[in-house]
Amino acid sequence: MSFITGIRDKITQLFVRLQEPMSLKAKLLVIALLLIIVFGGGFIAFKFYDFTQNNPKFCVGCHLMQPAYDSWAQSEHKALNCHDCHHLTIVEQNQLLISFVLKRPNSVPERHKGQVIVSSKYCNSCHTEGKAARINKSLFHAKHVYMEQIECTECHGEVKPDKSGLHHFLPSEKFCTKCHKGKQVHGEGMGGLACINCHTDRTKDLKPGRLKCLYCHSSDDRIKQQLKDDGTMDVRFFVPDAATIKKAKKIVFEEKSPMQFYCYECHKPHEAGKVRPNNDDCLRCHSGIPKIGKHKEHLNMDMKCKDCHKPHVWRVTEVSAKKDCVACHEYRSPKVFI
Repeated sequence: MSFITGIRDKITQLFVRLQEPMSLKAKLLVIALLLIIVFGGGFIAFKFYDFTQNNPKFCVGCHLMQPAYDSWAQSEHKALNCHDCHHLTIVEQNQLLISFVLKRPNSVPERHKGQVIVSSKYCNSCHTEGKAARINKSLFHAKHVYMEQIECTECHGEVKPDKSGLHHFLPSEKFCTKCHKGKQVHGEGMGGLACINCHTDRTKDLKPGRLKCLYCHSSDDRIKQQLKDDGTMDVRFFVPDAATIKKAKKIVFEEKSPMQFYCYECHKPHEAGKVRPNNDDCLRCHSGIPKIGKHKEHLNMDMKCKDCHKPHVWRVTEVSAKKDCVACHEYRSPKVFI
């Protein structure tokens, strides 16, 4: 009891002394202490806020975030901090804190499921206005981002069940088929290719241009170099491996070839059995051919158009006739065929 009484007396004496006039030295000391408390506390509060908002090491303080932190540290965005992309409200931040303290989860919930984790507006702040690689001139992005209003993370940032792909933003080879149903590739040797191995933003409709097909199907290295010099996404990020290019059948496409349209008008790798055109495909355009010369006779013999008309060259010349026609009959000049 005497201890409590002593404490009370000390407090009473302190209040009495505080009511007495203070010396200048005492006033300066009090002011200095108050300034230290105010500015010191403010500095500590600022450093704490800065650490929580701008230092990725704060996020990794939760043990669940270690895989995310490790993948971020090796990603294209390692120069950014977490809150440059991930923006949470005060309510959401407190919900995460309460969940971590009370529930102690041992795994991170599955992402997406209809929820946008990082809004496209944050991606655009760097990739259309900032110093990051610009997407403004990419037709792929013009189609999907600006016209279709698809969120960036619907294509970029795919995280697989084993958590691979986290913080690495290049879409996987077949990710496009998530939306483009039924567009799997049935072509021999093409089944393992990424969609953007063929599709390119060099063309307005994003379909493969002739040069893109010739990247693999031509022996002319000048074509490859021309595409590389253009620097479009398909040659910067999705180049077929050397073994695939070497295995691809090589063709010669002449500038004066009779057919100058796109390869995909005859070759349809997304349709089973339509990778190479057959007689029906040829006759769909050349419907009057059976009435000309010996064409009907040859077609009735179950011959293929390409038995006489070599793909991509097509014209039957004196030289080709002496080589190919004589396999069935004696030589006759192509000029007398019709």
